[in-house]
Amino acid sequence: MESTDALMARFLALHPRTIDLSLGRIERLLARLDHPERRLPPVIHVAGTNGKGSTIATMRAILEAGGLAAHVYTSPHLVRFHERIRLGRVGGGRFVAEDRLAEAFARCEAVNAGDPITVFEITTAAAFLLFAEHPADVLLLEVGLGGRVDATNVIERPAAAVVTPIGRDHAEYLGDTVAAVAGEKAGIFRRGCPAVIAPQDYPDADRVLCERAEASGANPILVGNQDFSAHEERGRLVYQDEDGLLDLPRPRLAGRHQIVNAGTAIAALRAAGFGDIGPEAFEAGLAAIDWPGRLQRLARGRLSQLVPAGSELWLDGGHNVDGGRILAAAMADLQERGDAPLVLVAGLLGTKDAEGFLRNFVGLARALVAVPIGGQMAARPPEEVAAIATGIGLRAETAPSIEAALAGLGDRKWERPPRVLICGSLYLAGAVLTANGTPPA
Repeated sequence: MESTDALMARFLALHPRTIDLSLGRIERLLARLDHPERRLPPVIHVAGTNGKGSTIATMRAILEAGGLAAHVYTSPHLVRFHERIRLGRVGGGRFVAEDRLAEAFARCEAVNAGDPITVFEITTAAAFLLFAEHPADVLLLEVGLGGRVDATNVIERPAAAVVTPIGRDHAEYLGDTVAAVAGEKAGIFRRGCPAVIAPQDYPDADRVLCERAEASGANPILVGNQDFSAHEERGRLVYQDEDGLLDLPRPRLAGRHQIVNAGTAIAALRAAGFGDIGPEAFEAGLAAIDWPGRLQRLARGRLSQLVPAGSELWLDGGHNVDGGRILAAAMADLQERGDAPLVLVAGLLGTKDAEGFLRNFVGLARALVAVPIGGQMAARPPEEVAAIATGIGLRAETAPSIEAALAGLGDRKWERPPRVLICGSLYLAGAVLTANGTPPA
């Protein structure tokens, strides 16, 4: 059988645009496949600008701690496409194997018969085929882009539809205001199905999401900080809703924003009918969450050996303005716990607001080293990133590679070992995990 790489290379020729938001093409293909999207386990559908992946990772950890099998569909991947499709099983799911994925791709290609379709659409259809043919208790389904006309939005009755915090991103597809973005994300709400809305950073997002949930006939509508809440107290996570209070360990994922994500995950599980798995599962799950490339501490691996002795090496794929704000807040929290000079090693795409992202670190970061993102035509040249950083008051320089940037830090004198944060792009995060020898598993 042909490899998935060979099949995906052919998929690229099926549509002239990488992104073309529409439901018609995938609905046609799913009908030819005898509607696998109608033969799925209960689906928790998750949209949002930031926090989607962490919220899904939290739900998966809790469900698996409760002895349930959870399918997971996320995007993009960091190192290999197979990371997008995790087939659930009791005791912990696994990324789809090459032979199973290649078979699903080949079936979709044959049935599609050369008709126009985007890569995301045909690979999403393949994922639905795999999920429909492998038993599990639940499917955690992440929206690819937006929500209303995203290829995942063919689920007629999700067990719950969840929207994580909204911000500005992908303006060319979703609109250039928070309200417009929120309206697109709200397209996953369904009549009679629970809608779970995470605490929002912008009043317009909160307003639009609540209005659209009500207009869709979603029921119930659970709004963060109104119908459920989560906060940190004495190093613990305290969650509360109308069903009661849970006193739980702090999520394993770093950053204060993970409190919000964990609260949203718990609310979603309860709304979807999985709240009865027991407090022990919630407790064990929060302590076991794994979500690579998102405020991940790289304590081992090849790259961790290059930084000065005693340094901390962190990795985060956040790339939009709000992601930068959240990341800077997390770095400030770490600074309060242990003083260390913060150095950014950054690579950004030309499609992202580099100045807006980096401005969050002014007054916090001691220096920035701009690096290339290999294999990405849309990546900003390191010289451009350094110039943007310098223009907003960050001391910046360039390096030809991640390895050179990290090794160069060892040539300087530091009053104390630095805290190094590699950031700016999920593509860069994937390259870092590969170079470090610690890909997602």
